[in-house]
Amino acid sequence: MNWNTFIEEEKKKDYFKKLMVSVNKEYEDNICYPSYDNIFHAFEMTPLDNVKVVILGQDPYHEPNQAHGLAFSVLCDKLPPSLINIYKEMESDLGIKVKQDGNLDYLARQGVLLLNTVLTVRKGEAFSHKDYGWQVFTDNVIKLLNELNQPIVFILWGSPSIKKEKLLNNPNHLVIKSAHPSPLSSYRGFFGSKPFSRTNNFLISNGIMPINWTK
Repeated sequence: MNWNTFIEEEKKKDYFKKLMVSVNKEYEDNICYPSYDNIFHAFEMTPLDNVKVVILGQDPYHEPNQAHGLAFSVLCDKLPPSLINIYKEMESDLGIKVKQDGNLDYLARQGVLLLNTVLTVRKGEAFSHKDYGWQVFTDNVIKLLNELNQPIVFILWGSPSIKKEKLLNNPNHLVIKSAHPSPLSSYRGFFGSKPFSRTNNFLISNGIMPINWTK
């Protein structure tokens, strides 16, 4: 099994056909993010058998020059507040200095699947595509990962992501959950949660190369 096979199987299902009718119409009628070619970018960057960590976000950033298909990652120097807080916790947790340019491709290449629960959004309207059916698709992604024997760390930030914990019952995996890194909730349990060192400790304990969180 690989991501291409998985996605092709999902495309045959009724929910996915309806989903893509809605998504295609949105992209024709409105400005949407990420670019159409980047909707499945996370799966292109992190092959299924390379997945070590899943960081679960909500939906893509909805302003220009930000979203490119990886949760929390942007292609611009103006960093969203959530990403700023992620970098702060990364530096505090690991005692390192991170090059804060916004692009998290370097993590995806190491096996960090940066997955949103909803993969598309209309410009300026957060969660505008939440009723299209993306959650069915991403739930199926999580179920597939849960079934794998390879140890995986699932990092769930915020209540929508934490709700996905019910899909994770494989004792081979580690679930790390906390408040979301957004400024509205980061001081209610995100800061100080040490997800990055906990992830690496788990990977090392399972004989897996840890993530290099620096660039």
